[in-house]
Amino acid sequence: MITLGVNIDHVATVREARKTFEPDPVCAARQCEEAGADGIVCHLRKDRRHINEKDLCGLKEKVLTKLNMEMSVDPEIVDIACRMKPDQATLVPENRQEITTEGGLDCVANFRRVSEVVAALFAAGVDVSLFIDPRREQVEASKKSGAGIIEFHTGRYAEAFNSGGDHEKELGVLKEMTAFAIARGLIVCAGHGLNYRNVTQVARINGMHELNIGHSIISRAVFAGIKEAVKEMKGLIK
Repeated sequence: MITLGVNIDHVATVREARKTFEPDPVCAARQCEEAGADGIVCHLRKDRRHINEKDLCGLKEKVLTKLNMEMSVDPEIVDIACRMKPDQATLVPENRQEITTEGGLDCVANFRRVSEVVAALFAAGVDVSLFIDPRREQVEASKKSGAGIIEFHTGRYAEAFNSGGDHEKELGVLKEMTAFAIARGLIVCAGHGLNYRNVTQVARINGMHELNIGHSIISRAVFAGIKEAVKEMKGLIK
């Protein structure tokens, strides 16, 4: 059965808007789990714009399902991940000026560094996922790096769906690349831009293991509460 990872970064974004102590992303994570989330995702960025080390420590202590730490390959962040030992680390590209992650990690161009980080995390007992664009060369490089999990960047599909574009074409790419990756022994996840309107078709892709969703769930939580928002999303991906 496909699983749901909930990204709670934007709970911390609200907190940081006032530089105060609330809302607490650790409390949000626990409520997500109580509502049926199969894992919690957080991104410790170099600029600490939302999640910080204190949050990460609290999440490590309190999360009962799976803690998935999104991270760059920056040496400082890698050292923190190896020390904190989340259940899983997902390597993503990171640009200090971006509002959100703008694309997949280029595992071809950065193969040597990616492979080094994958090895370091494995040595620390952390499972590793690579957040990549759904392209054959990126899948092949991911497999060669030693990672056992990939997460396809679904931004192109989501943008096409939301704008009335040819989302079926982008869905076809995701389907083809999912089958391609599974045939190479990789576990396939997906995320970015998925919401309550466009998630169902991605959830139906044969072999898809997990969807990681944040912004739309936290947005829905403003009106419905975080537990109800998670329950609604879980219902859709089933």
